Amino acid sequence: MAFALKTDGTPTYALTFNGKAVIKTSTLGLEFKNDEKSLLNDFTIAKAETATHDSNWEPVWGEVKTIRNHYNELAVTLLQKGTDRTLIIRFRMFDEGLGLRYEFPSQKNLIYFVIKEERTQFAMAGDHTAFWLAGDYDSQEYDYTTSRLSEIRNLMQGSITDNASQTPFSPTGVQTALMMKTEDGLYINIHEAALINYSCMHLNLDDTNMVFQSWLTPDAEGDKGYMQAPGTSPWRTVMVSDDAREILANKMTYNLNEPNKIEDTSWIKPVKYMGVWWEMITGKSSWSYTNDLPSIQIGITDYSTAKPNGTHGATTANVKKYIDFASQHGFDGVLVEGWNIGWEDWFGHHKDYVFDFLTPYPDFDLPGLRDYAKSKGLKLIMHHETSGSTRNYERHLDKAFQFMKDNNYDAVKTGYVGNILPKGYYHYDQWTVNHYQYVVEKAAEYKIMVNAHEAVRPTGIARTYPNMIGNESARGTEFQAFGGSKPNHVTILPFTRQIGGPMDYTPGIFEMDISKANPSNSSHVNSTLANQLALYVTMYSPLQMAADFPENYSRFMDAFQFIKDVALDWDESKYLEAEPGQYITVARKEKGKSTWFLGNVNGETPRISNVSFDFLEQGKTYIATIYADAKEAHYKTNPQAYSIRKVVVTNKSKLQQWSASGYDQYRGSR
Repeated sequence: MAFALKTDGTPTYALTFNGKAVIKTSTLGLEFKNDEKSLLNDFTIAKAETATHDSNWEPVWGEVKTIRNHYNELAVTLLQKGTDRTLIIRFRMFDEGLGLRYEFPSQKNLIYFVIKEERTQFAMAGDHTAFWLAGDYDSQEYDYTTSRLSEIRNLMQGSITDNASQTPFSPTGVQTALMMKTEDGLYINIHEAALINYSCMHLNLDDTNMVFQSWLTPDAEGDKGYMQAPGTSPWRTVMVSDDAREILANKMTYNLNEPNKIEDTSWIKPVKYMGVWWEMITGKSSWSYTNDLPSIQIGITDYSTAKPNGTHGATTANVKKYIDFASQHGFDGVLVEGWNIGWEDWFGHHKDYVFDFLTPYPDFDLPGLRDYAKSKGLKLIMHHETSGSTRNYERHLDKAFQFMKDNNYDAVKTGYVGNILPKGYYHYDQWTVNHYQYVVEKAAEYKIMVNAHEAVRPTGIARTYPNMIGNESARGTEFQAFGGSKPNHVTILPFTRQIGGPMDYTPGIFEMDISKANPSNSSHVNSTLANQLALYVTMYSPLQMAADFPENYSRFMDAFQFIKDVALDWDESKYLEAEPGQYITVARKEKGKSTWFLGNVNGETPRISNVSFDFLEQGKTYIATIYADAKEAHYKTNPQAYSIRKVVVTNKSKLQQWSASGYDQYRGSR
C-alpha cells in the first residue's frame, strides 16, 4: 500500500498484490454540504505514525474457534490549509487486504458537519468480471448479475430507489460487498466494516476509466451524514487473493470491528429452528386472522366480532403441531409469524400504530403455547414485523422485550417490509442504520438475540454485539416461492453478502413444487434436495432453519437426518474448492467434537467435485455418510433424486463426487 498527496494536497492511495496492481492511484476525501470548504484537498502531512498488531480472539460463535488479528497500521494526520482542520486517514494492512477509514479528532474548527458525499475512490486496473447487484437504498433481495464492469450500464435493469427531491442514483451504481475477478486470476472484494452512525456505502462506477467511487445512501432531505467530531467513518475494505478460497476464509471484516461489548455471553447460543413461515410464504396460510379490514382500520383491539378468514397460520393447534415435530427431532425453537394483532393492515395506511408487539390474536394461546413449548424442551421465537415503522417499534421496544422475557422468549426475528417511516427515509440511510443498531443494543440489555430481516447488510458488527446472530439482507429462500432464484445464487452469496456476517437463508426445502402447498402458486424451488442439505454447511450461520413443512420431512426422513445432525458452531473450517458463481466445497469440524461435516454447492453446470480428506486427523478412521445427488438428479426436472451411502475414509482418502446442476453433501464422524 502506498499513500501520497497530489500537488494540490489531495490525499491518494494505491494497492498492489504480489507486484500486480489491485487499486491504482485513487483519491480520498469528503465533500460537505452548503458550500462549506470540504475535506478534499489543500492538505499537508502533519504526522505519520506506524504500528503493528498481532493478537488472537475467540468469537462467541463462528466458523473457527480462534481468529488471528494481525496487521500493520499507518495513521496519517493531515492539516488543511486555510481552515486549520485536522483529518486522520488510518490504514490497516492485513495479509488478506486493506482497511481504511476517516477519523475526525476533537478540534475547534470542525465540530458539526453534514456530508454531501464521501469521495473515496477504488480505481480498478482492468475491466474485471464482477458479481453485482444494482444500487438500491432499500433492498439487496435480488439475483446477482455476472458481467464485465464495462457491461454494467447496459445490463442495469429498472429504476433505482429514490424520490424526486434527490439526485438520481447513477446507472452504473452497484452495492457492496462487490466481488470481482481479474483476467490474470486475482479475486478482489470491496465492502465496508463497522457501519456505525453512518450511511451505507454503494459504489458508483466511472466505466470509462474503471474507477469506483463511494456513494452514500441519502436521507429524506438528500443529506448523507450528520457528523460530530470526534468521530469516525466505517472502514472501507479491499480483500484480495489469487485463491478464491481465501476470500471465503477472510476474517478482516470482523477484525476491523470493536471487540465484544457483552460481558456475559452465556445466553447467546446458536439456534436450529422450525417455524410457521413457509406456509405463509407459499400462500397456503395467511398472517392475518380476519379479512375484516374496516374494523381493523379504526384501531379496535376486540376481535370478538371479527370473522376468522379460515387461513390463519398461527393458530394454537397448528403451532402445537410444529412444536411436537421440532421437539421430537431435537430442534431448539419454533418461530411463529402472524401471532399478533394488526396483520390485516400491516402493509397499508395505518402502519404507525398497527402493531403493539404484545397482543395475540384470539386463536393464539400465548401463555398456553409458551408452557407447552417449555414442557417439550424448546422455546418459541418471537416475530416483530415493523412494516417499516421504526418510530412505532422504538416506542414499544422496552415493553415488547420485557414481554418476551416474561414469556420465555430469548430470540426475536425483526422485519422491516415496506417503506421506512418517517416518510422518505431509506432502509440504508444513517437514521435507519442507527435504528437497527439501537435495537441490537437494547436487545442485549434484555439478553435477547436478534435476527434482523430487511435490515442493512451486516458489516462485522456481530463481533461487538454477538447477540446479532442472524440477518437476511439478501435474496433468501422465500424468493423460491415467488418465482425462483438463479441456480448459482448460493455459489455467489458467500463471496458477497456473507462477507459481513451470517445470513438467515432459511434452507431445507424438500418439496420443490410450490403448487402442492398452494395450487394457485406455480413457482418451483430451483434446487435439488441434496443441494438444500449442503446449504447448512456452505451458508454459514449460527441460526439455521428447517423451513419446510413437517409432513414433507416425514416423507424423506433419511435425508432429514442430516438436518438433525448438522452442527451450528465450529472449531475449524476448511474451504476445499471455490469459484464464485460456479461451486463451493467446505469442510467444518463441529465445536468441541471430532465430527466433520462437508458440503458442496454447485452452479448451473454439472461437475465432479474432487475432495481430499487430508484435513482429517492423521491415523484415525472415519465413517462418512454421503448424501448426494442421484445420477438422474436435476434441480428442475428431478430435484428429489438423491442417494445415501456410507464409506470408510482417512486423511489419505480422496473422493470424486458428481454434482447436479444447482448440488452434494457429506457427514463424517469417528
